Amino acid sequence: MNKTALLIFITLFLTACSKQYGRYQQANDSTPTRLPSAGELHDAVPRAEPHSRGGNKNYTVRGKHYQVLKNAENFSQTGIASWYGKKFHGHLTSNGEIYDMYAMSAAHKNLPLPTYAKVTNLSNNKSVIVRVNDRGPFHESRVIDLSYSAAYKLDMLKTGTAKVRITAITDFSGKKTQAVSAAAQSASSPEPATASTLSPTETQQTQEQNQAKAQYYIQILATRDQQQAQATATALANLYQQNVSLGEKNGIFRVQMGPLEQGESLNSLLTTLQQNGYSGAYRRKLLQ
Repeated sequence: MNKTALLIFITLFLTACSKQYGRYQQANDSTPTRLPSAGELHDAVPRAEPHSRGGNKNYTVRGKHYQVLKNAENFSQTGIASWYGKKFHGHLTSNGEIYDMYAMSAAHKNLPLPTYAKVTNLSNNKSVIVRVNDRGPFHESRVIDLSYSAAYKLDMLKTGTAKVRITAITDFSGKKTQAVSAAAQSASSPEPATASTLSPTETQQTQEQNQAKAQYYIQILATRDQQQAQATATALANLYQQNVSLGEKNGIFRVQMGPLEQGESLNSLLTTLQQNGYSGAYRRKLLQ
């Protein structure tokens, strides 16, 4: 085979792979390499949230039309649950957030996004509270797709599926819920979202030291939707264990990762972000 023919073959092969896998790097879903930690097994804490701008319109998948409910009041459903993992980890959910297989989340075809729901495994009576932020599963016999951590807590990983009862949570009137809602509202202000556990003074000193030797940061997202920007910043900080900041100027919220030193690690991180739903991410030089 001559060089020209070989080049054509490689190009066609890569194109075929791209069409087959779409924006994912795996053809099939797979099990994560580690089990959830104790902290990742805590239930999602229900709180009142406005519907997200993304994912709440009626839609069509594979020629089938789906209607999104206006609200989740009195919603209850029984059916087969499945779970999704490594293939989708780090990619965008239907409401514009980042799918984290270790978070207590789920995908549903009809519930408004987001919706909090209690899911009970009817075979062992174990239950979990999840936050629905994605669409699916688009399989006739299944009613909900759970995150890896949620499936683990329901003890359904061995079987892969389980018969469950889904009950939407829409009453947030309790004192505990109000306290959580107030704390969450405070956390939703456009402050830097970071995975660091240092004190504010230590964090500032560390960032100043890093900034002195760093030259770049990665701009990931710019949007007028503060809720989407905050959720993205928090998810990326937890997922990539990097400092992620959220700034606002003229009504535009910008999610940025860094500061980062120029080098192979920066290039690798940028490529990973671009391949995992942020094709518009780009490197910017820090102002001197």
